[in-house]
Amino acid sequence: MEEHKGRYIEESNIIVGRNAVQEALNAGVELDKLFVADHRQEGSINRIVAAAKQRGVVVKQVSSQKLRAICGSDHHQGIIAAASCARYASVEELLEAAAGRGEPPFLILADGVEDPHNLGALIRTAEAAGAHGLIIPKRRSASLTPVVQKTSAGAVNHLPVARVSNLAAAMDRLKEAGLWFYAADMEGEPWCGQDYTGPCGLVVGSEGEGISRLVLEKCDFRVSLPMRGKVTSLNASVAGGILMYEIARQRMGIKAK
Repeated sequence: MEEHKGRYIEESNIIVGRNAVQEALNAGVELDKLFVADHRQEGSINRIVAAAKQRGVVVKQVSSQKLRAICGSDHHQGIIAAASCARYASVEELLEAAAGRGEPPFLILADGVEDPHNLGALIRTAEAAGAHGLIIPKRRSASLTPVVQKTSAGAVNHLPVARVSNLAAAMDRLKEAGLWFYAADMEGEPWCGQDYTGPCGLVVGSEGEGISRLVLEKCDFRVSLPMRGKVTSLNASVAGGILMYEIARQRMGIKAK
């Protein structure tokens, strides 16, 4: 394909140029984000943006310098898309996955986890611990990029991941389905004193700011891990992993000897 018609960068999730992005949309390629030059709001770009928004794709206006940095050239025609490494599921599909296994739902909610390595590690552990899915917000979150796929060791291909516009609103819907939410929070009660055997959602916050206020207010319980050293917090994926395996232990009926 000639460069001026747009191109797909090999071994990357970046799609460059108007024709290439339009063809990706037409083919049903799962797109994470659309980057549009802030001075190129015209004809074909407007049509592409409208189609992307209709499919729930996050659209960002950026400078031409940012587009050049993303694709490595000036031949971006004012628009670049980032493709997802896996299909996003719906929240309903996560519940269906639990029903299909005859188990009460066990979901992970990653609130503002922006490091793709942390998100990939959470997905890997969640899949291994028997969770039925993971939910991320569209904004302020890492998405399903090749880095996430690699860090998850392929688990992203087995664990459904849903992306929602409003995490707090999604929690309200899930509460109607019977879920109780447990926030990983430093000010919470000891993690091992809770009963996680019913329908539950574990909420893990961002690396720097923790769980956002609105999401934290939606949680039914706050649980913490003991910190006996000089460090006052754990990496998001490490804390999430410890809590996930406590949930898995209880749900499997494994007793401590």
